[in-house]
Amino acid sequence: MQDFPTAPAQAALFLDFDGTLVEIAERPDAVVVPPDLPSLLERLSAHLGGALAIVSGRPLLELDHFLPVAIAKAGNHGAVLRPLPDGPVEQPALASPPAAWRAKAGAFAEAFPGAFIEDKAHGFVLHFRQAPEAGPEAGMLLTSLVSEAPDDFALMPAHMAWEVTPRSVSKGTAVAYLMSRSPFAGRVPVFIGDDVTDEAGMAVAREAGGLGLRLQDSFGTPGRFRDWLAVLEGQLARGVAA
Repeated sequence: MQDFPTAPAQAALFLDFDGTLVEIAERPDAVVVPPDLPSLLERLSAHLGGALAIVSGRPLLELDHFLPVAIAKAGNHGAVLRPLPDGPVEQPALASPPAAWRAKAGAFAEAFPGAFIEDKAHGFVLHFRQAPEAGPEAGMLLTSLVSEAPDDFALMPAHMAWEVTPRSVSKGTAVAYLMSRSPFAGRVPVFIGDDVTDEAGMAVAREAGGLGLRLQDSFGTPGRFRDWLAVLEGQLARGVAA
């Protein structure tokens, strides 16, 4: 039996979505959210005084669709945030990549059946899970495009995908921003994710004296992680945990 980590006292939880809370699917719109997960997250957030946030690369509207509960959320790798469930959406001023980049990436995807583009507010993702042979060439193409504006945009590897995103935001900037505000301020950050895109969030949590945990190492699978969240919720409800 795998030993799970212990949540620190006065924890603030920052949770990735795809691959962490839910299993990866062939397409972003095909993920399956367990029926009890939204209410579990809402109860956890209440026990933590609201100091629980979903920090995802997905757009905020998609997070609201899959998790229609009143909890803090940060989408598009921190480019769009709603720190308070009933508060306004906050967006830093960010540039979008040139339309020509999107056109070249789209033409590339069309040449590989199964590859496709996922558009985001300030970037896009080239998915190749269903066309794995396209991965290396896709990476070279997007690396070349991003090199045209290296101060403004970055290329991030993800699960069988490459994402063009603004360089000035990341899951790390999202965690840092949320930790500067109530109800997160003064708590111990715990970031849990499964992918390269989560490493910035993990690093910021560790630098602030908290934990940055990789799902595979600490929990194994999303299902086991959800089990841990359920145990933590029960402990918090009984007043025997952070």
